[in-house]
Amino acid sequence: MRHLLAALGVEGRVKSPTYTLMEPYRSASGHGAFPIAHFDFYRFDDDREWEDAGFRDVFAEPGLKLVEWPEKAEALLPPCDLRLTIMPHDAGAARDLRIEAMSARGAELIA
Repeated sequence: MRHLLAALGVEGRVKSPTYTLMEPYRSASGHGAFPIAHFDFYRFDDDREWEDAGFRDVFAEPGLKLVEWPEKAEALLPPCDLRLTIMPHDAGAARDLRIEAMSARGAELIA
């Protein structure tokens, strides 16, 4: 995620949201600034956390939402436009990236 956020123009330290569940950022890319919310639901165990944290409101706002471990909150998340799957490649540090369009908007984004 750090490389993706840097490519989107996020400056400064990128923290993992493993314990906080969400870290907010702001893009400074050439396409104009926009809000980014980076979620990590690895430790997500209770649907009440979703409601109590106000994530429904966050997802209703404009901006980019990046979600790690989405299957932990699948029933609560709105449909996504793109699914990025990052897989380790061999024994090295390299990784493979698969991008799937999950909506018409997603197809537009990768066309």
